Amino acid sequence: MYYTNILEYLEATAPRCPDKTAFSDGVDYMSFSELYASSRAIGSFLCERGYYREPVVVLMNKHPSAIATFLGSIYAGCFYVCLDAEMPERRAQLIFESIKPRVVIYDKKNRHRAEKLPDSFEKVLYDDIVNYPENTHALAGVRARQLDTDPIYIVFTSGSTGIPKGVAACHRSVIDYTETLCEAVGFDENTVFANQTPLYFDAPLKEIMPTLKFGATAYFVPKQLFMFPVKLCEYLNEHRINTVCWVVSALVMISSLGALEKTPPKYLTKICFGSEVFPLAQYKKWREAYPNAEFFNLYGPTEATGMSCYWRADRELSDGEPIPVGRPFRNTEILLIGEDKKQVADGEVGEIYIRGTCVTLGYFRNKEKTDEAFVQNPLNDAYPELVYKTGDLGRYNSHGELVFVSRKDSQIKHMGHRIELGEIEAASLTCEDIRQSCCVYDDENKKIVMFYTGEAEETEIFKYMRGLLPKYMLPARCIKLPQMPLTPNGKLDRKGMREEAKALNI
Repeated sequence: MYYTNILEYLEATAPRCPDKTAFSDGVDYMSFSELYASSRAIGSFLCERGYYREPVVVLMNKHPSAIATFLGSIYAGCFYVCLDAEMPERRAQLIFESIKPRVVIYDKKNRHRAEKLPDSFEKVLYDDIVNYPENTHALAGVRARQLDTDPIYIVFTSGSTGIPKGVAACHRSVIDYTETLCEAVGFDENTVFANQTPLYFDAPLKEIMPTLKFGATAYFVPKQLFMFPVKLCEYLNEHRINTVCWVVSALVMISSLGALEKTPPKYLTKICFGSEVFPLAQYKKWREAYPNAEFFNLYGPTEATGMSCYWRADRELSDGEPIPVGRPFRNTEILLIGEDKKQVADGEVGEIYIRGTCVTLGYFRNKEKTDEAFVQNPLNDAYPELVYKTGDLGRYNSHGELVFVSRKDSQIKHMGHRIELGEIEAASLTCEDIRQSCCVYDDENKKIVMFYTGEAEETEIFKYMRGLLPKYMLPARCIKLPQMPLTPNGKLDRKGMREEAKALNI
């Protein structure tokens, strides 16, 4: 079937398995028929209030009702912007200033935050509209005017100036992402997901969209469980979770603290990871614990609708070999571009540009930043063709697989040498006694500082890394932490560690 609107997934699935659980937080459950009815009720309310082709702020906790509100916004021909209790007040304020919404839908747990918002917004309690009478005529009128290039959400990413940038994605890019992701990884109606990331990122699309497409089930794992690996594993077993698509740090937390031995998640058959480099020692622990499971490394930015590349772990890696990100999804092309704006030679490092339907619409009300990142294809001078310039560096290995090298902005000039901080991290992570590591550069004191977790001591690390790296690449200090600081979506907090390195004044 050829889809032009993501709501067609739900409309095909709800009649097929109406009573099956679609989304749950482990306490509250929402079936596909309930999701269908609730989202159309919310859409009807928004239609009758005159909201159309504009942002709808969803100020709700990670709960099935939030998904109904997302879909309800789309039924009204609008696009949703998710906030929740985890988001800092200042960031939320900047987002409001950027999108200038007219309506906010909130749940009871966020009533206090909604009440603090200016009275210029219409503030609507979810419980007051979830049973609103369906206006079939109004919804049909919206659908008749909707195009697959219409936006359906805005996800905010961090800006280098401290001002978040809102990435706008449309039906077409999300549908293409869903179809190619499911084709590459192999989700189906028997998939039971455990979602790890907040709903205000694009990452939950990996669970939300296949659930709608196939009639699968997705559980929203409580955030606090990621502090207690044994309890987290018990949760996975209680709900018979067979598929996880998590950031690497969440998987490392389980394997490095012994939970795989104490309470292994016994139903896992598919383990997807991404967003960071997986330490090889921890990766091997997972592979040994689940020899019959499928493992996938996923790579891609928010500006390209989430994940754009995948590597299925179908071969053993040689000692010290980084885990590839593999090859692009169908209908996506990766370009490796050098400083001369030409394709680099095989094996050479170039900046990753992404080409295809996955490329989003750009940054909402931010033409300057859009023009910097969404650029004319440097290999095409014949007609307009926008591609996304990621700021990531990559190369192809001898197997023809794409390998992520580092962020372009993590390339530093130190002691007269151009250095990739990611190369230092990759070398450190071959040490069995290092669980995680993060290298930052203190540009004021001209020092490389490595933060890490694990059993290794600083003197051991220096001795080990001297055998792998030239002297000018060795960190000035290796600082052991009880745990790595993380951002709200579970990635390493590199910005915070850079500030910490400067404060140390090494």
